Amino acid sequence: MTKRDLPALSIIELRDFLRRREISPSETLQALEERINAVDPEIGAYLVHDFATAMSEAKKADVSLPLGGIPIAIKDLINVEGQQCSCASKILRGYCAPYSATVIEKLRGHGAIPFGRMNMDEFAMGSSTENSSVQVTRNPWDLSRVPGGSSGGSAAAVAADIAFGALGTDTGGSIRQPAALSGIVGFKPSYGRVSRFGLIAFASSLDQIGPLTKTVHDSALLMNAISGHDSHDSTSLNVAVPDHTRNLGRDLKGIRIGLPKEYMIEGVDPAVKSAVMAAVKQLGELGAEIIEVSLPHTDYAISVYYILATAEASANLARFDGVRYGHRAENVSSLFDHYARTRAEGFGAEVKRRIILGTYVLSSGYYDAYYLRAQKVRELIRQDFVRVFEKVEALVSPTSPSPAFKLGEKMTDPLQMYLADIFTNAANLAGICGISVPCGFVQSKNGKKLPIGLQLLGKALDEARILQIAHAYEQSTDWHKARPAIEPIAA
Repeated sequence: MTKRDLPALSIIELRDFLRRREISPSETLQALEERINAVDPEIGAYLVHDFATAMSEAKKADVSLPLGGIPIAIKDLINVEGQQCSCASKILRGYCAPYSATVIEKLRGHGAIPFGRMNMDEFAMGSSTENSSVQVTRNPWDLSRVPGGSSGGSAAAVAADIAFGALGTDTGGSIRQPAALSGIVGFKPSYGRVSRFGLIAFASSLDQIGPLTKTVHDSALLMNAISGHDSHDSTSLNVAVPDHTRNLGRDLKGIRIGLPKEYMIEGVDPAVKSAVMAAVKQLGELGAEIIEVSLPHTDYAISVYYILATAEASANLARFDGVRYGHRAENVSSLFDHYARTRAEGFGAEVKRRIILGTYVLSSGYYDAYYLRAQKVRELIRQDFVRVFEKVEALVSPTSPSPAFKLGEKMTDPLQMYLADIFTNAANLAGICGISVPCGFVQSKNGKKLPIGLQLLGKALDEARILQIAHAYEQSTDWHKARPAIEPIAA
C-alpha cells in the first residue's frame, strides 16, 4: 500500500488498515490532500477544505471506534461549527456555522472527521450541480458532463477518490440520482430515521440526510453512525436503530422484489433499460422472486413534488433577507428596497423560480386548487406504496432515465431538468427508503463510459433489508469496482 493508493480505498478497507496500524489517520489525510490538489481542479467538487483543523482531529483520532480517523466529506448545507455553510449561494456567502448538526456530532461520536464543504446546486435545488453560485462540478467519468445533483460535489468526490465517503441530502432524488450518474452508491433513509437538526432546509417534509459511498457496506456503516432519534428535531422518529450491517452477506432466497410497470416507460434510455433488466435478471438468479406490480398514481408524482417542494421552499427561504446574516444589498433606499434587492442579488435563477412557484401555489385563491390538492394526491401516492409493500419486500427500477447528460444541455429547459428525478421523487413523497447502486455502463459518442444506476426502494424503516438486497447484487457484479480514468494534473 503506497500513499498514492490510499484514496482509492473504501471506508471498510481504510478502517482495517487504520486498526492494524499499517497507516495512521494523519497519513490518510496527507494522501487525500495530495489527491485533492492533483485532481479536484479538473472536477470542482470541493468548495473549501481545512486540512489544518482536520489534521489536528486526525492526531487525536481513536481508530478503535467504528469510523475512527476516517475523513467524511460534507455537503455545504449541513452545519459544522466554525465552518462555512453557504448552500452554494451568494446570499449566504461568508456565513460561518455557529453550531454543528446532529449528524456531525454523531459522526464525531463514531470517530469520523468531518472534512471539506462539497459543491451543490444552490439550496439543493437542481439535478446537475450547475446551479451552484460558486462553480460547476464535472463528472469524473466525462468532464464534459454533469455529475448529477443536487449532491453532485459529494458524488463526484467519492467517484474520483477524493473523498472516502460523503454526506448528501435527498429531497427528490438528490443523493440517488448523482450516485447513479457518478457510478457510486447513494442511500436515502426513511423520513425521520436521520435527524435534520442543523440541516438548512429546502422542503422540510421531504429532506433527508444520507450517505454517498463506494460500496453498500460503507453506506451501512455511515447509516449506523448517523441514524437515531434526536429531541432537537420534532420529525425525528423515536424508534430503535438496527445494525444496518446485520443482513449483509445473506442471500435473497424468499425475498420478493416488485418491478413497477409505471417505471419502465417510454423515454428511458435503451441502454439504461437494458442494464436495469439485466440487473433484475441477476436478482432473480440470486434467489429473489421478481413480481410485476403497479403504482397507479406514479404519473402525478412530478407535479405533486414540484407543488409541495416549492411551497415549502418559499416558506423556508423567507428567512434569508440580509438583515441578520448573509449578503446585504448596498445603498438601499427603504426597507422594501433592502429586501427586494438583497434577495434579487443573493438568489440564483432556479431558486427564484421555485420561490415564485411556491408563493403562487400558497397564495389566496390558489391554495385549495394546487397545494391542498397536491397534499391529497401525495397521500394516494403513499398508499400505493403501502399496498404494494404488502406483496413485496422491495421495488426495483432505474435510478435515472438516462446516463449523465452534457453540461448546459438542460439548463434552458427547466422541465427536462425536473424530469431527471422522475423515478426518485415519489419515494420522498411517501417517506420510504431507497438506494442507488451501479449496474452497468453506456458508451458515449466520444468513447467515454457513463455509469448506470439501479434503484431499490423499501418500505419505511426497512433500511437493513434494502441494504441486504443491494449488497447481494453488488457483490455478484464488478460494476462498483470500476473507477473513472481521470489522472492527476501533475501526472
